[in-house]
Amino acid sequence: MSEERRPPVVDAEDEPSASSAADARRRAELETLVDLEWGRVVEAVAGRCRGPLREALGREGGATLALASDIEEARGLVRETEEALDARREASPLPLDGIRDVRASLARAEKLGVLMGAELFEIQTTLGAARRLRRFLAARRARMPELYARCALDPSLDALEEELAACLEPGGALADHASHELRRLRSEVANLRARIVSRLEAMLLEHEAVMSDRFLTQREGRYVLPVRTDAHDRIPGIVHGTSGSGATAFVEPRVVVEQQNRLTLAVAEMGREEQRILAQLSELVRERAAELGAALDALDRADLRDASARLAEDLRGSPPSIVEERRIEVREARHPLLVLDGVRVVPNDLELAEGHALVLSGPNAGGKTVALKLLGLFALMTRAGLPLPALAGAKVGFFGTILSDVGDDQSIEKNLSTFSAHVRSVARMLALAAPGTLVLLDEVATGTDPGEGGALACAIVEALCSRGAAVAVTTHYEPLKAMALTDARLRNAAVGFDVRAMAPTFHVRMDVPGASSALAVAARFGLDASVVERARALVPEQARTFDALVARLESEHESVRGTREALERDRRELAEVRRRLDEELAKQRARDKRQLSVEAERLLALVREAREEVRATRRAMRARPEDAELALAAKAALERAALVVGAEGPVGEAIAEDRAPIPGVAPELEDVRVGARFVVQRLRSEVEILEGPSKGRVRVAAGPLRLWVDIEELRAARSPREARPEAPRVEARLDAPSEPSASSGEPAPARWIRTEANSLDLRGMRVDDAVALVESFLDRLYGASEPAGFIVHGVGSGALRDAVRALLDRSPRYVRSFRRGTFDEGGDRLTVVELR
Repeated sequence: MSEERRPPVVDAEDEPSASSAADARRRAELETLVDLEWGRVVEAVAGRCRGPLREALGREGGATLALASDIEEARGLVRETEEALDARREASPLPLDGIRDVRASLARAEKLGVLMGAELFEIQTTLGAARRLRRFLAARRARMPELYARCALDPSLDALEEELAACLEPGGALADHASHELRRLRSEVANLRARIVSRLEAMLLEHEAVMSDRFLTQREGRYVLPVRTDAHDRIPGIVHGTSGSGATAFVEPRVVVEQQNRLTLAVAEMGREEQRILAQLSELVRERAAELGAALDALDRADLRDASARLAEDLRGSPPSIVEERRIEVREARHPLLVLDGVRVVPNDLELAEGHALVLSGPNAGGKTVALKLLGLFALMTRAGLPLPALAGAKVGFFGTILSDVGDDQSIEKNLSTFSAHVRSVARMLALAAPGTLVLLDEVATGTDPGEGGALACAIVEALCSRGAAVAVTTHYEPLKAMALTDARLRNAAVGFDVRAMAPTFHVRMDVPGASSALAVAARFGLDASVVERARALVPEQARTFDALVARLESEHESVRGTREALERDRRELAEVRRRLDEELAKQRARDKRQLSVEAERLLALVREAREEVRATRRAMRARPEDAELALAAKAALERAALVVGAEGPVGEAIAEDRAPIPGVAPELEDVRVGARFVVQRLRSEVEILEGPSKGRVRVAAGPLRLWVDIEELRAARSPREARPEAPRVEARLDAPSEPSASSGEPAPARWIRTEANSLDLRGMRVDDAVALVESFLDRLYGASEPAGFIVHGVGSGALRDAVRALLDRSPRYVRSFRRGTFDEGGDRLTVVELR
């Protein structure tokens, strides 16, 4: 880079004005844009635009891509890019097709110029794009608030678009219906032209012998016949010239002269009408020039943000998070220009904050300058609202000033060495450095004595940090590396070098200094081995010790990195295995759920069937309460209902019962024989063994029911060795004492036969109405000297049941005791009341 672009250094004794300081800052920032190749980033954005911004950015360079002037503006630009990127991820990108570069036409219209039809058509097309974008953003206002606010478009421009569309054909030609006069004139011109052509075509055939061609032609806007020169007098008329060879004369026959005169006048009048319409449309455009200019700006802004989103996709990056602190913290960052060039880039983690310095060291061609430029480009891209090629969540503060000194600024013309030019640049940076400034120094204080250069480098970095700037430097100076180990404001970072492969790794390691590896690099690029060995022998002991320490750190770091990468691969593999297992488990659960649904439907059908059988038997018992055979049938129906749902499930509200375990002991195996009697928990009754044991099961009789049960389900009511009395028959147990009373704890009286006269059904009633009805029911039973009553309240939430039993507990005048229904009475669905 030549010194010509460097501004003159301000003398320390001078008192520069505010304007000169601003100019110096502006010149320094423009030089930074050149150093960092910002123009290539702008070209990448321009290449992804779809409207006129594509040409504008490419033509005018990086200066046209605006950079935010404060943190809030930068955050707004980033949010716009995020919204555009989300739209692309949803496969509904911003509708930007049809935008045309109409600023020149708009400027001409503002100067009272008449626009051509093609220019008006481009304005119409652009207005159509503005309408589509406005409606797109309005429909997504909640999800895209930033773009909706920043790309506001005047809906009244739709009327101008409609007016232009009504007058123009595709391409810009005026439509016949643009005005009634234009339609009339065009019709007249067409008719005249048709009559003239028809008459001349007839003459072509009639005078074919003297014609030199079979086609009509035009001269000076008038139709003529191609007649042989030697026979032109055969057709009376006006000669409008001859062909180049002189063999053909172009004759306008006298018979069509008058018609062609009328045609010429009609065409001229039609042209005047068309010009009048174009002037009128141009005036409409001029009246809305301000709104049109705002619409063009909004379209350009939307186009830029959509191009930024497309760049994010190509860079495999995302917009940064702009933080209040002026710092840069990125993970797996890649240089954007290298990514766009298709170069395989090694991602790196980088951190830098204001008032601190990052000291990058390591071998030449190892990637130090790439990392340095990456930090500067990320700061610029953040101010432009562009995505960063790094892991999502990159944190970047707002750096209002970015200064750089990258490359060789030697100038023969101004008698400046590389070192002198570098010092002048650093002096300017020191004058401009302040909080919020990012300074990038490539090979700080190089080009002079190593001892003095190292000391000067330490002083420069220290001074920049003291001024609050964020500093990134590349260096080979050992004193600066050592300073970064003791000064908390400085932090070492090294680019790797693979000694075995004799090649840089391009991997940046934080918190460790890097060896220059100059001898290794020299050997890699072909320097004689004996020269390299001699140089190695001449290296001071202190430098060799330092290089050895750094080499050992590099080796250990590579080992740790390899282990970490292996662990990361294992983690990803385990995550993939877990994902597949979760998917398989979900599929299995879905299959089980479907199977369970089938089984549940089958079980529900069985439950309905069993419930209906119980209800039918109860209805029969109410009609014939004295029938013992019917009582046995009821018992069998209840047992079958219990078997339908198994030992754990309810039969339903109609046959629910208390499932408390029946007391008893497991029988000895030798006591399980034909004729023995035991109790089965799920049947809630005593059974007699008919067959078995066989494969751990026995066939039993429970009343009229015959079934197989597991031996483990059998329970002996008392010790198996004791003699068992013969079990009572069903008829006797129907009148046996029932459960203890819910109120007194005394044994309940014998069961009563339930009839319609002594039953009250409260199901579906409200609590207050039900309580009043129970009181009337008790009065009636008491007056009729009924011994007991049955109150059916159902289960439900239990509120109605609890209210009924609370009332019974408060009615000692009528109620002797009450209890829940037994299994065959209906269980907890009803309450049995014994009256006094």
